[in-house]
Amino acid sequence: MNSAAPAQFIENWNDLARPAAPSRPVQVHDETLRDGLQSPSVTQPTLPERLELLHLMHRIGVDSVDLGMPVTGPVAARQVRRLAEEIRTERLGLSASCAARTVRADIAAVARAAQDSGLPMWVMAFVGTSPIRLYVEGWSAAKVLADVRDAVAFARREGLRVCLVTEDTTRSKLDMTLDVYAAGLVEGAERVCVCDTVGHATPWGAAALVTAVRAGLADRGFPDVGIDWHGHNDRGLAVANSLAAAQSGADRVHGSALGIGERAGNAALEQLLVNLDDIGWRSFDPAQLPRYCALVARSCGVPIPANHPFFGADVYRTATGVHAAAISKARESGDNWLAERVYAGIPAGRVGVRQRIEVGPGSGRANIVHWLRAHDIAADSPLVQRIRDAVAGATRVLSDAELLAIVARAEPAGEQSRQREGTRDGGVGGGPRPGGAGRLAADGNGAGG
Repeated sequence: MNSAAPAQFIENWNDLARPAAPSRPVQVHDETLRDGLQSPSVTQPTLPERLELLHLMHRIGVDSVDLGMPVTGPVAARQVRRLAEEIRTERLGLSASCAARTVRADIAAVARAAQDSGLPMWVMAFVGTSPIRLYVEGWSAAKVLADVRDAVAFARREGLRVCLVTEDTTRSKLDMTLDVYAAGLVEGAERVCVCDTVGHATPWGAAALVTAVRAGLADRGFPDVGIDWHGHNDRGLAVANSLAAAQSGADRVHGSALGIGERAGNAALEQLLVNLDDIGWRSFDPAQLPRYCALVARSCGVPIPANHPFFGADVYRTATGVHAAAISKARESGDNWLAERVYAGIPAGRVGVRQRIEVGPGSGRANIVHWLRAHDIAADSPLVQRIRDAVAGATRVLSDAELLAIVARAEPAGEQSRQREGTRDGGVGGGPRPGGAGRLAADGNGAGG
């Protein structure tokens, strides 16, 4: 059987209520190496690891990357310069930027990195604009506007392209936000960035703000300026907010791998890519995405939770009897389309991983039969029952080694040897099992690399 008509099996309410596609192509900006590394819990990746991440960003289809904040010190400056050189010499399809306050010294450090590396570069020049931030800093609106004008003009003289970033935009007055943007655009800025710096926004708030900014800029004579959305995950809504912002007029959305970053982190970049691809607003290459997430997990010391969307160890792994039975029936029909979707909203193959059926206390006969066949072991009824009896009192999913030990106790010595030979290719679920949340699956499921 071949499922030629998906609508026959899935009533897709997402399609029935789908909003109009954005009028501009949606780009994706990777903040892993800047905002992501500001998390106090991460380990700073080595330079070779950062270089590998750049190549993976290019392969998965990221459009632009923030290389860091060179003004923070000589190590950061050297790393930014080397990363920029890699983009130039290897001809990676990434637009490069660095972060800076609207302060000349910060911007000069970015200009030096661009000049020394020979790579044209953007500066993401940021300034706080919300009433609470102005009050705490003791800034007047007039001071902020004057600093913005001076900073943008200086950056342009230094040969940098400018994206003007307003911190805490989601708690700022619209007139103040538009005044700041207009001041920078008059001096030569080419993009603006709307920031949900503390994760305050809801999807409807994000949509309302981006819509208002787009209309307000048009009223001030800037109808075609690029608008970025930079969102944090303090409410757990960063990805949803980014999609709402894109639908409402933001033509570039920011994220970091695994959502790392300040406090609750940024929008998870891998989730943004998969969702944008699924709804048809852009495409990406999923083949390198597991490796990308695994490298960030390893190099930054960030465990991937077992239930992390798409790349957590449990996401495409089931030991539940009713689930396994449905998946097995779909596979036995010869229809991989059905097998990949009967218990998955996004198919495993879509994100470069594969589905696993395992055996544990909630398993039924289908799990056991599937596991035995995958390991080239005859699934006769006495053996199936013996395994069911053994796992009935278990408190967790059993490893391959534990299941093979049960088989070995039930079979003659000659048969044991044949069974062990049949497991050398790993089968489904081959190799060591994740020991808990944060461990990476060894066979490529989850974010194993």
